[in-house]
Amino acid sequence: MQASSLIDSFRVDGKVAVVTGAGSGIGRASALALAGAGARVICADIDVIAAHDTAAQINTSGGAAEGELLDVSSRTAVEGLADRVVGRRGAIDVWCNIAGIMVEGPFLDAGEEDLDRVIAVNLKGVFFGCQTAGRIMAAQGRGSIINASSAAADTPSPDVVSYALCKAAVVQMTRSLAVEIGKAGVRVNAVAPGFVLTGMTSRYFVRPDGSVDDEMREAVLAPMRRHTPLRTIGEPEDIAAAVLYLASDASRFMTGQVMRPNGGVAMA
Repeated sequence: MQASSLIDSFRVDGKVAVVTGAGSGIGRASALALAGAGARVICADIDVIAAHDTAAQINTSGGAAEGELLDVSSRTAVEGLADRVVGRRGAIDVWCNIAGIMVEGPFLDAGEEDLDRVIAVNLKGVFFGCQTAGRIMAAQGRGSIINASSAAADTPSPDVVSYALCKAAVVQMTRSLAVEIGKAGVRVNAVAPGFVLTGMTSRYFVRPDGSVDDEMREAVLAPMRRHTPLRTIGEPEDIAAAVLYLASDASRFMTGQVMRPNGGVAMA
């Protein structure tokens, strides 16, 4: 393959990509990256204002995007979104299951309601997305599904057991589905980020008025830096780069794999 062709393989021109959780954090960064590489991006989020804001940012920058309301914990909602996208665009080439939540607390004190909430979004939401996109892509004979796992699937951490078990399950779901639908030309992979600066993690040092408590920020981030071989903190764009690779033809020979952009905190 010529160098120019290799570089071009990272482009996703003309592809239709659905990104859940696109209203913020890794989901937003992934939507921006895909759009920047030429995809038409469906920015889906339970916060529809945030979804439309991401889409507007893409459109203003010369890309193509649409904002959509989506509760990933509802199979009906996921299937409805997919039907609308196929009806408007004719296909779905990339589906990114990025939406997620975290409920923290001691395992021995965890209630069933909190467990159900985490499973509904982080596990069932990915299941519904994989199943819905998988059916469409298998019929097309092509497609890439990208699931968000986490370093928590590899490295035990206190107070996030429900989150970790869902992220570990996503890894096995990814592998199993990759084997099942690979013969139809569909690839299924996952990304497992380490600690990344997002709204989910910055809540520890952002005050209710939106200002940053610098002392608390350093107290949170300093041990995270020391814990990683690279001594750095991840940004959403670091994960979006992996998502773009898995969405593009550059990764055409990759399926059933877990990419770990985590600064080295977990080496499975």
